[in-house]
Amino acid sequence: MWTRRRLLEIWIGTASASLFSIPPYLWAKAKKVLPKGFPKSRLLNMNPADVDSQDLEIDALGKLGTMGPTDVEIDVKTYRLKVTGKVERPLSLTYEEVQKLPATTEAVLLICPGFFANHVRWTGCRFSSLLEEAGVNKEAKSIDVRGAGKAVRIPLEDLGKKKIFLAYRINGEVLPRRHGFPLRLVLEDVYGYDWVKYVNEIVVL
Repeated sequence: MWTRRRLLEIWIGTASASLFSIPPYLWAKAKKVLPKGFPKSRLLNMNPADVDSQDLEIDALGKLGTMGPTDVEIDVKTYRLKVTGKVERPLSLTYEEVQKLPATTEAVLLICPGFFANHVRWTGCRFSSLLEEAGVNKEAKSIDVRGAGKAVRIPLEDLGKKKIFLAYRINGEVLPRRHGFPLRLVLEDVYGYDWVKYVNEIVVL
């Protein structure tokens, strides 16, 4: 018998089922869209993971802030980018070989909390290209990006969801030494102190 109580139970059950059928990505916190002309000074204490910076102006190379080491000298003739760990074919690539891999160019916001915020276009190689060349083992879960005495761990599942790659150019110019030449990690949604400079090794874990 279709009583009022029974109808209410069915309605609640249907609503609950619909709620839990919503794709997980729709539950994610919406980012705050920053309009063109948004003051960079107001970005200093904001979390890059909370904002959408696609409409922000691109900063000139000469106006970029720096953090961490800035004077590491690397001889590009002897430089090698190594890909090791849980891979079938460990790699040791020259600077020129890295640049021959499929490239990507993305505008990504870099925030050093309390000090500076920069929005520039970075050009570099995708991790997918490097890992495909090396042949990642099935049990691998993450990678360590190492350089200049620092390492940052990134889950493999994040590599396809965000703008994460190794940059060798800024705004079309060769990456300056003070910004991590020859390679610097670009890590969307993460504060700048984890954007490893002078990258020389990727360890698959």
